[in-house]
Amino acid sequence: MLKIAFDPIYAHPLPEGHRFPMLKYELIPAQLLHEGLIELENLFSPEPLDEETILLTHDQTYWEHLRDLTLPPKEQRRIGFPLNADLVEREIRIAKGTIDGCSYAMQNGVAFNVAGGTHHAGSNWGEGFCMLNDQAIAANYLLSKGLAKSILIIDLDVHQGNGTAEIFENEPRVFTFSMHGANNFPARKEKSDLDIPLPDGMTGDEFLSIVKQTVPDLINRIKPGFIFYLAGVDVLASDKLGKLALSKEACKERDHFVLQQCKQAGIPVQVSMGGGYSPEIKDIVEAHCNTYRAAVDLYF
Repeated sequence: MLKIAFDPIYAHPLPEGHRFPMLKYELIPAQLLHEGLIELENLFSPEPLDEETILLTHDQTYWEHLRDLTLPPKEQRRIGFPLNADLVEREIRIAKGTIDGCSYAMQNGVAFNVAGGTHHAGSNWGEGFCMLNDQAIAANYLLSKGLAKSILIIDLDVHQGNGTAEIFENEPRVFTFSMHGANNFPARKEKSDLDIPLPDGMTGDEFLSIVKQTVPDLINRIKPGFIFYLAGVDVLASDKLGKLALSKEACKERDHFVLQQCKQAGIPVQVSMGGGYSPEIKDIVEAHCNTYRAAVDLYF
């Protein structure tokens, strides 16, 4: 059964001015239910994550500042919105949803988090609307429990996964791959195990050619026991914050190919949705729903 982490809190506690793109967290499952691709039993609501697991990834002082709402104003500005308790709870539920998704992926091959992809959060900082790094937390959880000996993180969001790169800079069991806009946020890039910076205006054909050369090679070479996939749709030509030129069809082909490679290799994959900031919410939702459609087609 396809399992998808979803909680209404994903969409609601954001400050005014940040709510529009986050409507997708409600609209994606609604659309999938409307199409009959999923039933309510496919959705699960994660509990808050425990501190012990958070501290496998994030610096204790940084976490305590988040937890106690004492993060300095400069660091809050780096995140992009004022700190509040609901936002912190949102982040820890998102991270728990990704961890729970790992268990479901091990049973069913693939699992999703409607939110997640908070890859700008480093070990001791938040940035770009990210406070806790859900896939990094889940990867460290798997390692700590002996559930995976090697992990591959495939990050195809338009922005570099700088926080993920920093967290795993000295962890040989986790291979970080980020393919992103060279001239996009963040201005200061970290060093992933493999970075592929892309020029502005890259088309879908060019993008897909690189993905199809790179992903199978990484899987064959690293032989991971688990894969995390960050499937941001801010690669679309319509995206306000991206600088690439992919169509929705090319983005769908990207997701189908990545998931197909995971399935063929017999490696469980957890998918977090990442960014998407097109002016029309219908374009964001449709592109994200295509990722789920690809999974249903391949796995179920």
